[in-house]
Amino acid sequence: MKKQKITYSQSGVDYDIIDPIKKLAQTAAAKTGVNLKKSGFEEVSDSRGESAFVWSQGNILMASVIEGLGTKNLIADTMRKIADLLESEQSRSRRPKRSRRTYYDVIGHDTVATIINDLVTVGAKPLVVHAYWAIEDNAWLQDKKRMTDLIGGWKAACDLAGATWGGGETATMKQIMMPNTAEFAGSAVGIISPKEGLITERRLKANDRILLCRSNGVNANGISLTRAIAKKLPKGYATKLSNKKMYGEALLTKTNIYAKLVQDLLKAKIDIHYISNITGHGLRKIMRARQNFTYIIEKIFDPQEVFLFIQKHANLDDCEMYQTFNMGQDYAIFLPEKDIVKAQKIIKKHKFQSLDAGYMEKGERQVVIKPKNVTYKSSTLDLR
Repeated sequence: MKKQKITYSQSGVDYDIIDPIKKLAQTAAAKTGVNLKKSGFEEVSDSRGESAFVWSQGNILMASVIEGLGTKNLIADTMRKIADLLESEQSRSRRPKRSRRTYYDVIGHDTVATIINDLVTVGAKPLVVHAYWAIEDNAWLQDKKRMTDLIGGWKAACDLAGATWGGGETATMKQIMMPNTAEFAGSAVGIISPKEGLITERRLKANDRILLCRSNGVNANGISLTRAIAKKLPKGYATKLSNKKMYGEALLTKTNIYAKLVQDLLKAKIDIHYISNITGHGLRKIMRARQNFTYIIEKIFDPQEVFLFIQKHANLDDCEMYQTFNMGQDYAIFLPEKDIVKAQKIIKKHKFQSLDAGYMEKGERQVVIKPKNVTYKSSTLDLR
């Protein structure tokens, strides 16, 4: 019997539909730049299409971004039920009880991480994070354990980023959202000082090296596909991986937060030419800049066990996997070869792993992942 293939587009996320709409919105947004000028400020046009938008405010630059978590909290909801079931079974035995988890500490943390990791790609130091939580009914807020975990995870992530949680909005969306569900998103503002710390594509040069930072897992992208796989498994998220961890647990690892790392690299005078946060579009995101460069990836981190599990059960080839997930690498830092050793020492001090993975050369805009014999042409990423 032929194994069924499950792609990201089949699970409900089709970039061929989404990206043209994003381009249309970006074009419309650019035309509103004159309004900022009327207020006495000036936008940094280089930042249009980057992860964060930058404008000039006196002798400093300010940056802002908005991001959302996606559907990762739906996995947390199911995993909590599984944890409760295991606790109930243990109460009937002599085995010690497992600690009861809602997994919403991960949800709070990861929402902040998705926001902050985009913001700092332009060299910004995070100042303020705002939360947007949408619920179907106020009854969702009455679960004190879940709310305590969510708030604690959000606060701890803000501390990791060195940012202040400024407040937010909790919207009740009855008849718009499904019952017993929630949506998590937020925005952040940061400062770039001095102005020379601004990181945009204009800094990129041929022969730049590409440093890849090792991810902690799936993060928040490709989750719709991971959920589609769970529906096909007899035991769902409780299915054990070869490392004995449950599938759902492996998906609920906390995303690295790189804010303090980037600031320390800049303080150490590391000449960062560009940063690409590898989220949607997977490793295609390495060619986010518009210039005609070929990005040669000679080495990659081995993907975590959860990615191999996903690939097996979705029946996907490497090309599809590496354009959907981070596959073990979630931050690409572009810099001159002379700064590689010093940068890697700083990365190690922050307890992250890095890999001097490849280089750039003048040529067709594309990403060539040599270890996997995969090439992504610019036509597959017609969006910054």
